[in-house]
Amino acid sequence: MHLKDWKAQFVRRLLVPAVAVATIATFGAYEFSRPARAAAAAPAPAPAAAALDTNSVSALLTLDHEMETLAARVTPAVVNITVVSKPASQPADGGDADSDSGPDMQQFFAPFGGNPFQGTPFGHQFRGMPQQRVEHGLGSGVIISPDGYIVTNNHVVEGARDIRVTMSNHEILPAKLIGTDPLTDLAVIKIKGGDLPSVPWGDSSKLRPGQTVLAFGNPYGLEFTVTRGIVSALNRGNPDPTDRRKPGEFIQTDAAINPGNSGGALVDARGEVVGINTFLISSNGSFSGMGFAIPAQIAQPTVQALIQNGKVEHGFIGIGITNITPDNAKFFNMNSPTGALVDQVDPNSPGAKAGLKIGDVITQLDGKNVNDAGELQMEVGQKHPGETIQLNVMRDGKSMNIPVTLENMNGPSANSAANSEHGKGRWGLSLGDLDQNSRDQLQLPANVHGAVVEDVTPGSPADNAGLQRGDVIMEVNRHAEQSAAEVAHALSSIPNGQDALVLVWSNGGNTFRVLHPAE
Repeated sequence: MHLKDWKAQFVRRLLVPAVAVATIATFGAYEFSRPARAAAAAPAPAPAAAALDTNSVSALLTLDHEMETLAARVTPAVVNITVVSKPASQPADGGDADSDSGPDMQQFFAPFGGNPFQGTPFGHQFRGMPQQRVEHGLGSGVIISPDGYIVTNNHVVEGARDIRVTMSNHEILPAKLIGTDPLTDLAVIKIKGGDLPSVPWGDSSKLRPGQTVLAFGNPYGLEFTVTRGIVSALNRGNPDPTDRRKPGEFIQTDAAINPGNSGGALVDARGEVVGINTFLISSNGSFSGMGFAIPAQIAQPTVQALIQNGKVEHGFIGIGITNITPDNAKFFNMNSPTGALVDQVDPNSPGAKAGLKIGDVITQLDGKNVNDAGELQMEVGQKHPGETIQLNVMRDGKSMNIPVTLENMNGPSANSAANSEHGKGRWGLSLGDLDQNSRDQLQLPANVHGAVVEDVTPGSPADNAGLQRGDVIMEVNRHAEQSAAEVAHALSSIPNGQDALVLVWSNGGNTFRVLHPAE
């Protein structure tokens, strides 16, 4: 090849890539410049609306500022409690050991102890795991004195081997158990220190529905959480049907309370503790708008007794009480629906010894009016064994004064009464009254009266006699009974060791059954 031809071919080979590169560069420049030109041609977005004038929302801004001040004041006194405890006996599948409460109790009465992820998508990961020798629990508490006394729930520290407290500055301190009171679900622990942040007690008797309250605690282990709500209702009754001796008078709030909040403080707008968060009612174990707190008027004296004595001795009358209502007031010659109606008197109890009878209406305690059953129960529970109280009673339209000497709620007569309540401890069944709803569900004839069987203990005399849930006990030892209280009283009055004959409506017909006492 001649030198001239080789040069021409070499120039052509260089020109082809150069032209290609120039073409690509030109196309790329066009593609990149097109969005820029389009953006330059598009109109600018309209400016956002102006913020509200400060003067027009000054009340809300002031409220926010006050809530921030309140939260900042209380939070340092809130603690996170971690507990290592001896585990309760549990089935191998990780289910609840306390099966006596049944699924309904677990569904509607959900204490905050146990697995903090129960009821969440993570809960199933903890089921079926090998059983451990210890359990770890989370809860909350509030410091009520500068020298380190902390209030929490009994179910948070029950069975604790080791208690650790995390302060708001994340300092972890060991805590000593001072005392517990299972009846009120309160406990006191103590950490060493001086001049610690603390929160004063408030007067829960002055609360009114609609008031602002803040709930402090550690839900699901999320430390130092504060939620805001209102007092939804007051004087809510005892939700635990297994022990009617437990006081009610709970504060209901819509301030969010979740597992882990247990033992935390419910405070009013003054930054005072008006309640101790204790349980929620929910279909899944998480907050659904109804949280409950122990009122300060119960918590404060209980805590003081625990600090002084390490235990609480509650006064005990030994009666079952319910409210007087507009529907039943006329049957007891009451002009207004106030007072506590006696629907059960336990044998050998202080009430029985004093002469109280079923159908009595207690209108006053030591000269102070009794508005409802919960109020009477709370007041009596705060008094001491051995103390004599004066009850004003309406009986068959006549007023009378009956002195009652209280006994210890944990004493022999109290425990006997608790075991025989509604016949469950002795005969192994729980009873309820027949209201219109239960009559409709059971399709009861109009002439069937008595007490509906709500639960039967396996292996009990009632179980051995074939009684089951939904049966109706109409007679005890050939005597017709009209209510659960009457059936319970009749069964508890049968001498130890003797059989009981009951007439039962079951599956559309009547039949006699014999209850043989357990040996």
